[in-house]
Amino acid sequence: MKAHAGDALNGPQLQAVKAIQGPVLIIAGAGSGKTRVITYRIAYMLERGIPQSAILALTFTNKAAREMEARVKELTHKKLQSLTISTFHAFGVKILRDEIERLGYRKNFSIYDETDRMQLIKDSLRECKLSPEGVDLYALGQLFSNIKIGRLNWGEAANTAFQPVYEEYQQRLKIFNALDFEDLLVIPITLFEHYPEVLEKYRRRYRYIMVDEFQDTSLTQYQLMRLLVNPWERNVCVVGDDDQSIYSWRGANYENIRMFERDFPGTLEIKLEQNYRSTTTILEAANGVISNNINRKEKKLWSGNGGGKPIEIFTPQNESDEADFIVATIKKIRLKEGLTYNDFGVLIRTNSLTRPLEEAFLAENIPYRVSGGTSFFQRKEIKDILSYLRVIANVDDDVNLLRIINTPRRGIGKTTVAALTDLARQQQSSFWSAMGILRYAVDTFSDQSFQETDNADVDSFMTLIEKYKEAMLGKRGLSQKVRALVDEIDYWGYLVTEFSKHEQVARWKFTNISSLIESIAQWEHDPDNLDPTLYPYLNRISLITRDDGEDPADKGKVNLMTIHAAKGLEFPVVFIAAAEDGIIPHARSLEAGDGDLEEERRLFYVAITRARDKLFISSCLKRRRLQSTIECSPSPFLAEIPSHLVEYAEAKNPETSAAEAEDVLALLKNRFT
Repeated sequence: MKAHAGDALNGPQLQAVKAIQGPVLIIAGAGSGKTRVITYRIAYMLERGIPQSAILALTFTNKAAREMEARVKELTHKKLQSLTISTFHAFGVKILRDEIERLGYRKNFSIYDETDRMQLIKDSLRECKLSPEGVDLYALGQLFSNIKIGRLNWGEAANTAFQPVYEEYQQRLKIFNALDFEDLLVIPITLFEHYPEVLEKYRRRYRYIMVDEFQDTSLTQYQLMRLLVNPWERNVCVVGDDDQSIYSWRGANYENIRMFERDFPGTLEIKLEQNYRSTTTILEAANGVISNNINRKEKKLWSGNGGGKPIEIFTPQNESDEADFIVATIKKIRLKEGLTYNDFGVLIRTNSLTRPLEEAFLAENIPYRVSGGTSFFQRKEIKDILSYLRVIANVDDDVNLLRIINTPRRGIGKTTVAALTDLARQQQSSFWSAMGILRYAVDTFSDQSFQETDNADVDSFMTLIEKYKEAMLGKRGLSQKVRALVDEIDYWGYLVTEFSKHEQVARWKFTNISSLIESIAQWEHDPDNLDPTLYPYLNRISLITRDDGEDPADKGKVNLMTIHAAKGLEFPVVFIAAAEDGIIPHARSLEAGDGDLEEERRLFYVAITRARDKLFISSCLKRRRLQSTIECSPSPFLAEIPSHLVEYAEAKNPETSAAEAEDVLALLKNRFT
């Protein structure tokens, strides 16, 4: 491998690149350069004269497939017209486009998205004389998926009454020449099992198979891969890390690594243990935690990046103090070390924990992005209440007024809204002004575009807004008035109606509104807040919802994300927030048993190994949940980090703070002189 060898690869990496014959299992630890190994391996095979068309590389996202292909092109300087680098599902589609007619489908089949699928399930229920209104459609869809991929059979299912509905659903898919997402893997397997000549054709073509992120493969994906491998040559290489298997909830099966060794005896195992990302301190902490898992491949990551700074653990009083600590630390490190906001990752177990952090970023004008979920201030229920406040502050705000005019429903329907829109256009006025014309001059509309009932509904809405405009503008007690508004419009009743079959969803959304009101109360009771009224509050949060481009001077945004969303990413500085028992590990995992607890530990391991240089972990003493404050215990995983790697952060005394302030002033002087 003339152009690709040398010091670009370490010993185990080079061994993995050159081991192209027979079954190979590459255990690639976090940050160990697995993508480099896969791309160099493909380049090596092409250099050895293996045709592009004989190579199949399977991965999990289109982004990963594109990146892999780009890197192979960069290495080889070749056009890759015959090389197949694909996701599992895209590869399934490729097979089906060529072969599906054997199963009675036509080649121009449709692939149903989740909306189409839900509609088909509803139609199937009705055909079986069952009302969709009384059924949890999401749970039924999950049941159908599990039946289809073999995770469950009807003998194990909790409700066998839905078996006729499933059969009707399957029959309708066939009639409509349509496939759902699971079919893209299940039907190719069916083809291979029923038509040996088709399987043989693909085995002859794809003589070298590679699978990336193997620990995330489902049983169905494993079955497809195993069928494709030519049993005489067995040239298959899988790359993964069982310590990073964190997706069991979507079908991933880390046991596939053990199954691979069983199904392919004589497998060559290669461990990539040199980490190019993190300091020795961070890796020793990660090793200390993950070594407590029993069901894993033994390995120990090491780094040539030096010892690094101790891991800092902070135990704030509550989530507000936690957020303040994270924000203050980001500001200090950014200034002291010249980092950009994009160099910081703030990781949380669930998206429900973002609100205090977003509030703190907002208060300090720190730009941020939320990944792995929706920003607290972008959730529908929060936007609804904020729209009410914006209209109260400015009745001519058409965008926000149209959002709430019939939320909750109050009889101002689409026809009325369309007629009022036309009137506003004719009068060259705001929508509110058009409503005012209707309110006081409904008799002038001879074309009968408005009815008396429309007038009553519009009048009621305008009276509501005017009442709270009088109560809120320029006056204190904002949070209490917002709570009164939420009660008066009966937003809880609206949620219960909207989610009549999912009361937990309604409760969760209403809890978010309570959290918003609580945050307003905290803001208005802040002694440093000299004007705790509506206009300053709306100005304060407007930064969150603005849609303009990034200011280059911002140097990116702080990355606020769930740990699941952070997998595959890395940051110089990482904060793991809310490392408390019941959150990490999550309470559900504690109920489910040891298997789920091990996955939670793997999740914490993934969080630790996102950090390159510095890691902070915070665990609150108390945390608000719903309307009460609960005592918190630290995550048991914290005790698994070797004690010599840890430093406990404490509140700074005035002398220390003064010294740090002088350092900051000195840095600022240097920067501007």
